[in-house]
Amino acid sequence: MKTRLAILPPLVAAALTAAGCSVNPATGQRQLVLLSESQEIALGRQSDEQIVASMGLYGDDAAQRYVAELGAGLAAVSERPDLPWTFRVIDDPVVNAFALPGGYVYVTRGIMAHFNSEAELVSVLGHEIGHVTARHGVERLSKAQLATVGIGIAAIASEDFRDWAGLAQQGLGLLFLKFSRDDERQADDLGLRYLVRGRYDPREMPRVFNTLDRLGEVSGQRLPGWLSTHPAPANRAERIAEQVAALSPDEAGGKVERDAYLARLDGMPYGADPREGYAVGSTFYHPGMAFALDFPPGWEVVNQRQLVGATSPGQDAVVVLTLAPGAASPEAAMQDFFAQQGLERGDAWGERFRYFRTQPRQGSTSRLAGLVGFVRHRDAVFRLLSYTSDDRWSGYGDPFKQSLRSFRNLTQRRYLDVEPKRVDVVRLDRAMTLAEFHRRYPSTVELGALAILNGVAEGDRLPAGTRVKRVVGGELPRPFPSSS
Repeated sequence: MKTRLAILPPLVAAALTAAGCSVNPATGQRQLVLLSESQEIALGRQSDEQIVASMGLYGDDAAQRYVAELGAGLAAVSERPDLPWTFRVIDDPVVNAFALPGGYVYVTRGIMAHFNSEAELVSVLGHEIGHVTARHGVERLSKAQLATVGIGIAAIASEDFRDWAGLAQQGLGLLFLKFSRDDERQADDLGLRYLVRGRYDPREMPRVFNTLDRLGEVSGQRLPGWLSTHPAPANRAERIAEQVAALSPDEAGGKVERDAYLARLDGMPYGADPREGYAVGSTFYHPGMAFALDFPPGWEVVNQRQLVGATSPGQDAVVVLTLAPGAASPEAAMQDFFAQQGLERGDAWGERFRYFRTQPRQGSTSRLAGLVGFVRHRDAVFRLLSYTSDDRWSGYGDPFKQSLRSFRNLTQRRYLDVEPKRVDVVRLDRAMTLAEFHRRYPSTVELGALAILNGVAEGDRLPAGTRVKRVVGGELPRPFPSSS
């Protein structure tokens, strides 16, 4: 679903009048900043609203308070303690952490589950605080703002810019996350600084990068929160380890809080929460909203908080389901849809659907063709949409129709009564290897994933009394021919 990320005034001309290179208090370096601190805070606040709406907050109040308290303690020893700092846990299984201008810092429950001490969590919070204190996001936005002058765009508040920025799903925008390698190294350095100031053991920080490196090797790609502009995690671990080794004895020690942290993880969901939707074969089930939808076989299903969709193997056709917020009825939603510029209304197909085509853009002859329909389900109106290029409609028309008309009420308990995988923390009564632990306390993830989750190797021998994470539950129903 397209969302809009509002980018604040002022006009570029006005901003340039007030612009100058100021010395950043955290880095000691001069930087170009075109936004005042109040504008920076307002930008972060508006973006935060979008992130919360699109990604959702982890529903454990104790976890939210815990992260907020840790973050506030670190922010207090930073160079910008007076920002209205906000720390949130996002309900996302992806291993990720990010920050927005103005003091908004986020960690996912996915990354929290992979930490093995409070010091590890604090090191990541410190890194993200470093992006804010160094004003990396504001600096990059300022440079982009300056660049627009050369192509005649009058203001970053223009409709064109807002529409472009709003295309980034999940509210992250990525405009603020594409930091340079130098930015990332600087944030690492600042994170280490705040970790030491907070009286935590800095030797825990390289462990985070080692975990990220192992996860990246398993997935075959860089993790979402550590994009291609980031230095390789292994290099970051080595670099920070060298800095830690150079610290004084007073700075090199500090809190770790391993057992207390692991106790907080006990029972935390691990991986995607099937109550928010899951696929079995080519069928998508949403227990929370009690509906099911069949996608074309072999298509890749993508489930986000605001939409669920599937793309064809050739990435040239889409079926997507979203809510139609604010719609009083399916009929009103259909009228609103075709009130958009650039759409041609076609014939009806059945009672719910209509064909549509897009008008060619200036200088192009390409068009999209598709089907759209709206249906009331429970107390909401859903939009069912499918489209491909006009010249490929003949190959996708039938799969589109089969998928869209499959939307139905979900009543079968076997598909409704699902639970997520959860972290279960076990205290060892005797020494054993992780492989022995896995045999004695089975998990619903493989041994390799369990090793990364615990920050150990599969053959490592774990002393008696050690708290070890395993993953339990989360089994999904198996498909059978007449499932609904």
